[in-house]
Amino acid sequence: MQIESEFISVGANTYIDPTAKIRGINGKAKRIIIGDNCFIGANVQIICDDFELGDYSKLQNNMTVHGYKPCKIGHNAWIGQFTVIDSIGGMTIGDNCGIGAHSQLWSHIKYGDTLEGCRFLSESPMKIGNDVWFVGHCIVSPIEAKDKSMALVGSVITKDMEENCIYAGSPAKNISDKIGNQFIPVSVEKKVATMREYLKTWGGDINAVQIITDWEEAELENLEVSYFNVADRKYTKRLSEPEISFMKFLLPEKAKFTPYTF
Repeated sequence: MQIESEFISVGANTYIDPTAKIRGINGKAKRIIIGDNCFIGANVQIICDDFELGDYSKLQNNMTVHGYKPCKIGHNAWIGQFTVIDSIGGMTIGDNCGIGAHSQLWSHIKYGDTLEGCRFLSESPMKIGNDVWFVGHCIVSPIEAKDKSMALVGSVITKDMEENCIYAGSPAKNISDKIGNQFIPVSVEKKVATMREYLKTWGGDINAVQIITDWEEAELENLEVSYFNVADRKYTKRLSEPEISFMKFLLPEKAKFTPYTF
């Protein structure tokens, strides 16, 4: 593992493969923050002056992040092998996002000879909301992907993606009217019932985890219990062994929670 940065923060229980390289564009980065319980795989390269990765995020083997503007990736991200994330124009990826293998997210267009009259030279920040999913082999221009939007495999995205809509094709078009949305409404009552079933099948210490629907139900001063609120998808981050075990049991497809701010 090679990390070169003026400021480095790596969270608890995070694994960074010895072959990974993390540095700035020209030598040391200014700021590298990696959360708790993350995984950074073999030959991952993060070449960015200001990089942040949230808790329980996974950067799979041989993927690359590069750019001289900040790149921030939220909690519970899953980014597949050989993916390219370009932060030359700036990159923000929200919580609970999936980026399938061999995808490319570009925040700049730059190469042609502008003296000779090339018209294509731009840098624009890309903003990816929460719960966005690029299924795989997607190529994304500097757009805004709103919360819960989704692009099917092989999509070439050149325009903004609307909330909870599904896109496909080259160039990608909204096909939600044909196949529906990525997410359907689920009642709080059903979420509670499902989470209680997960607790039964998890096999861990069920006394250390409680499912709630309102923070008034929680005894926040009780550090022996981790509370999971299905109403706002937040949990009390204790970093206890049962909590970490339960979070890993839930991820990536059962349920995703992010830390509650007291």
